[in-house]
Parts: sequence; C-alpha cells; structure tokens
Amino acid sequence: MDSQRLQRWQQRISLELEAVVNFWLRHSHDEKYGGFFTCLGQNGHVYDDLKYVWLQGRQVWMYSRLYRTVPKFHRPEVLQAAQAGGEFLLRHARVAPPSQKCAFVLTRDGHPVKIQRTIFSECFYVLGLDELGRATGEVRYQEEALKMMEAIVRWVREDPSELGRPQLTGATPHDAMAVPMMLLNLVDQLSEGDAKMASRFAELGSWSAQRILLHVQRNGTAVLENVSEDGRELPGCMGRQQNPGHAIEAGWFLLRHAQRQRDSALVSQAVEKFMKQPFHSGWDPEHGGLFAFQDVDGLCPTQLEWRMKLWWPHTEAMVAFLMGFAETRDPELLELFDKVAEYTFAKFRDPEPGEWFGYLTQEGSVALSIKGGPFKGCFHVPRALHMCKEILDSLIMEVKSINQE
Repeated sequence: MDSQRLQRWQQRISLELEAVVNFWLRHSHDEKYGGFFTCLGQNGHVYDDLKYVWLQGRQVWMYSRLYRTVPKFHRPEVLQAAQAGGEFLLRHARVAPPSQKCAFVLTRDGHPVKIQRTIFSECFYVLGLDELGRATGEVRYQEEALKMMEAIVRWVREDPSELGRPQLTGATPHDAMAVPMMLLNLVDQLSEGDAKMASRFAELGSWSAQRILLHVQRNGTAVLENVSEDGRELPGCMGRQQNPGHAIEAGWFLLRHAQRQRDSALVSQAVEKFMKQPFHSGWDPEHGGLFAFQDVDGLCPTQLEWRMKLWWPHTEAMVAFLMGFAETRDPELLELFDKVAEYTFAKFRDPEPGEWFGYLTQEGSVALSIKGGPFKGCFHVPRALHMCKEILDSLIMEVKSINQE
C-alpha cells in the first residue's frame, strides 16, 4: 500500500471534516424552536426557515454518530444539538398520530407544509433516532425508531395504501432502486452491534440486497434506476435511466451487507457492477466529474440537470472506492478514489466560509452558491469525510503493524 498517499489523505480529510462540521455548528441551529436550518447561503446565512424532515433526521444522525465515534466531537454541545433535533422530530414530524406518516417539510415552529408519497422522510427519522439512542443511552429514541421501521416495511412489502399513492390504470408498476437501498441502509444501522436486531432483520437485508441486484441489466453491463416488479427492463425514458452516483452508493451498501454475510461473490458484484462499471460509464471524459443522469442507450436524458455535477455522487464514490480498496486491495480502486477525491476537493470545496458547494455546471463552475437547501444538508459531505477517515485510520494502522513485525 502507498502509505504516504494514505497519510496525506487522512490529514487532508481530517481537517476538512472539522471545518465542515463547524460550519453547521455555527450556522444551522435553531435555538428557539429546536431542529436545524438547512437552507443556508454561501456564508451560512439562513435564506429560508422551512425545515425538511429528512434533513433533520440526517443531521441528528450525523451529530450523534460523530459524538459517539470521534473523540474530537465528543462534546456536550454536539450531543445537545443532536438531542434538540431529535426532540423536534418527535414533537412535529408525524403529521397525524397514530399514523406513522411524516411530513416532508415543516414550518420553523413545526407545522406541516407538505407530505410526500414516499418513505424517505420516515427512513431518515429512523436513522437519526436510532443513532441518537445509541449516543444518549436513552432507549425511547430507539423504540420510536423501531416502530417507524415496522411501518416502513409494512408499506413497502405489504400495504402501500397509507402512503396515499393512488393506483392509476396507466401507471407502470416498477421497482425503484432507492427503496431497497434505503431498507438495506436501515438494516445496517439497526443491526450494528446488536445481535438480536441483526437476527430480526436478516431476512429483510437479504431481500433488499436481492432487489437491488435486479437492477443490473443488459447482460450485466448497466445498472438501471427502475425495473419492473419482476426484474425486467422497462420501456421508455424511465426504463433507460441511469444514475451513476446512486449505483455507486448502492455498491457500498451492498459491500457492507456482503461483509456482514461473508459473501465473497456479492463483494465482487458490488465492486465490479456497482462501483467500477457506473464510474467508467458515468465519468465525464472531457471535464471530469460524474454526470447526474444518463440514458443507457446514449439518448438525451429528460432530466434538466442531467449533465450537471452534483456533490453527493462524488462523496459517495469516495466512500465506495476507499471501502472497496480496504476490502479487496484492488489497486484500481485506490486510483479511482484518488481521482474522484482530487476532483471533488478542487471543485466543490469552499475553503474560506467552509462546507462545499452542491451544484456545478458540466464544466465544473459553481452553478448555485448555496451550501444547503431542500436536498442538501449536514449529511453526504460530513458522512463521507467521516467514513473515509475511519477507513484510512484502519489502513494506516495496518501498515504500521506490518512495518513493526
């Protein structure tokens, strides 16, 4: 292993993690009502005080995880902020108890503004509260997370009627990869260090992984975002849609599952089909960076932002390639990590105010100067930096151990 390269990235990423988290600690806390402001301008000013439930859950998770696992962030103000966010979710996220359905967006003081017919607000409600329970030792948070998890599984696998999605005669039933991805991520979260939960959700984890694998199409040459419910390619634009960043993120979700199951064949599929292949098809050879969307037949995608470079595919690629390298020691994966990380730090990072831009043009210029909004909060950037640092720490310790033998 190239120990100098690993140490260089470890130092760089450690400093960046601290800078990014400090940006959110300085600018995002709502001291009056609890929870977090996520619509932040370049310098951290609040330009809209609406609160998006999935971003609230993500920030609760991020603070709780950092408090629990990183000595530098094991500080009272970090845990207090996480708990204030968790309590805001408990008070306001569910729009009509006893229904488990959460709002998508709330007013600053917690009144519901909009509900989506999806499971994603609820998924990040689970993620945040489970991690908060681990950080605080208060079982009520994890008990609430588990109740919501049961509702999510029921909606996905048994009865979607509570989502309020009408069954229209012209709609094509399909399987979106985001749904089993989120379930697999939640299984990972709930099972961590808990043999009872791991046993309880083992079947769900296997089911989710198999549903994700159905999205490998075209004789194994493409990962498609949407397939039929029985795993066949769909006609039209929806069927041809590829999202390179999403496929790569699914890759490291699958790799984590494969590691838990000690499934070497799934490790290979995760790396070759969900990491390397989407990267090589999705990387812009002219300007660098990953395209937001692609059409598997090379036609023009219908998403207006298809050729933009968004922050989160690049952070997920950093995690995936470094995790894949740590598992397989395939040197190509370390080279890909280096390539993506260099592009990402050069283009998205905003060193003076802190945090990263989220939206670039195809050429790599900043398209939007905001640091947060309805879709970008305190999650993808700090999560990736935190996870990459953990992996690098482990790899460097291994090198030192070998050198001492």
